[in-house]
Amino acid sequence: MSEATDHPVTIAGTGSYLPKRILTNDDLAKIVDTSNEWITSRTGIKERRIAADDEFTSDMATKAGQKALDQAGIAYEDVQLIIVATITPDTPTPATACYVQRDLGAHTAVAFDISAACSGFLYAMKIARRLISDGAYENALIVGAEKLSSVTNWEDRNTCVLFGDGAGAAVLRKSKCDEGRIIATETGSDGRHTNLLKISGGGSACPINKSNADQHLNTLSMQGREVFKLAVNAMRNAAEKVIERAGLTPDDIKLIVPHQANLRIIDAIADRLTIPNEKVYVNLHKYGNTSAAAVAIALDEAHREGKFERGDNIILVVFGAGLTWAATAIEW
Repeated sequence: MSEATDHPVTIAGTGSYLPKRILTNDDLAKIVDTSNEWITSRTGIKERRIAADDEFTSDMATKAGQKALDQAGIAYEDVQLIIVATITPDTPTPATACYVQRDLGAHTAVAFDISAACSGFLYAMKIARRLISDGAYENALIVGAEKLSSVTNWEDRNTCVLFGDGAGAAVLRKSKCDEGRIIATETGSDGRHTNLLKISGGGSACPINKSNADQHLNTLSMQGREVFKLAVNAMRNAAEKVIERAGLTPDDIKLIVPHQANLRIIDAIADRLTIPNEKVYVNLHKYGNTSAAAVAIALDEAHREGKFERGDNIILVVFGAGLTWAATAIEW
């Protein structure tokens, strides 16, 4: 697919929000048969954040979005497009983005959700970039936000150790002459593997009712080994495509920000791309896998920590249920 655009688009601001409650591996060892050593050695995760009972996906999305807009210098009421990527919406309808619009006071914005699991934030970035470049909107707020604790089976030690809650956001707008830009994007999906990572219940195919309410059908299930193999290959291929389209070499890349799912996957991606580990951003140990929020939170933290600056090239790369994957090359 052509990367030609009518007008370059830049990332003008980033933001993130993490709930206050910290759930450590030792905490989990008190409720399921696991240990800190078992979790850390297999995943790299040491703790994760858990939202309060009265803290919803839209609440976290709004707080992350406010930080991104403040950094971008755009008034909340001037936002023209809001896209929220999530698999844990506040309600099946209306869209979580509409709650965010309401809470921001962005009453003239167009707001909608997308569902691409862990790939959702980069899907949203591709959509917003195109709509801004084509002239439909001047700016966009994109958010990856999840309350995965609401769809986690806390009796399954293989999955409950993986997930956390949080939100990350970015503000996109047309680039000025001296600013960076989103250079290249890649998205893909393969519905042949829908069974590998999913929430079986809660939709029209399997409504939750009295007869199945105790079967954890509305929680995440995963075939980990199969997902690992496919994730590494898909993320490598997607990253290689945007690196090539951007005309970059590994030496030109300041930082890679991958999906934060498993340290073994991250290390495998870095190895296959011949990128040294010091050029790969990792915050997995603090937050676990926050699905659509993960790469957005990592981007914001890396940005605020000064891991890259104006003119640097960075690569974002993700993988999620669907199966879905995406990558983006950015000149900051």
